[in-house]
Amino acid sequence: MIKRKFGNLGWDVSAIGLGTWNIGNQWGNIEESTALETVDAALDNGINIVDTAESYGIPSGLSEERLGRALAGRRHNVVLVSKIGHWGKRTGQGVLKTTVDMIRLCADASLHRLRTDWHDVLLCHESDIEDPSVYLEAFEYLVEKGSLRAYGISTNDLRVLKRFNKDRTCSVVQVDYSLLNREPEKEFLTYCEGEGIAVMVRGPLARGLLSGKYHVDSNFADDVRKGFNRGGDGREEYERMIHEVDQIKEITPAGEPMVTTALRYVISHSCEPVAIPGAKSAEQAEINAHAGSQILNDIELDKLKGSRFG
Repeated sequence: MIKRKFGNLGWDVSAIGLGTWNIGNQWGNIEESTALETVDAALDNGINIVDTAESYGIPSGLSEERLGRALAGRRHNVVLVSKIGHWGKRTGQGVLKTTVDMIRLCADASLHRLRTDWHDVLLCHESDIEDPSVYLEAFEYLVEKGSLRAYGISTNDLRVLKRFNKDRTCSVVQVDYSLLNREPEKEFLTYCEGEGIAVMVRGPLARGLLSGKYHVDSNFADDVRKGFNRGGDGREEYERMIHEVDQIKEITPAGEPMVTTALRYVISHSCEPVAIPGAKSAEQAEINAHAGSQILNDIELDKLKGSRFG
């Protein structure tokens, strides 16, 4: 597994991490034993950075709870990242993050679910936030308290990132980036590289579409992708992405080869991102981890960048 210095933090982290949204039942029901096996397989195969969020799971927080149980006895070997900002929104009563106390409350609740005394990284999960000052003040308090090592934001908007980094205290950012979404290559990643902000790539497999196993008539039962079905509000986007995936198949076959290529594409950027694909089984976690053994060479990158998709 390739290791990265994680921006200016200088921490040795694996180029491939584990996203745990998938183990909380929002992507379809998953047994507790399978969730724990998935985390174990990721760690056993060289992954040492794991991402979650307070709101992940049905019920909310289930992903953190399962991750906390999975990390029993292994917590000190893992860089643990969580996010604050959406608790209760999905079920109709979002917790307002208007005071430092409320963010402290959410952070403490997250630590309880994760069965740990500290977060390595906390991210603001409000991707379009206009004034992040309450998060910045709260995160600084948690750092001083000793329950947080570093902080940042999850956003695709460079303007939002710059506001959050106004005092150059933003250490980590999560951004959606994949072969199907190269928008961050224009300015976002360059800014992060210049500022020494560690980049975590969410959506590197485009909600699983970059496995190549789905087609225009596929039907999705999970809560996250049901909008892709005919009549759904995400149908137009889905048809566009499936068309692009079909073009990728002309270069890379479906299945593990496509997954590996897609993950290696995003970790090959010069800002040295860490990709955090989700997994719902030990086998998926192993395949994802294997992709972190190398990056793409210039010829492979040029072939992908010169293609018609993305």
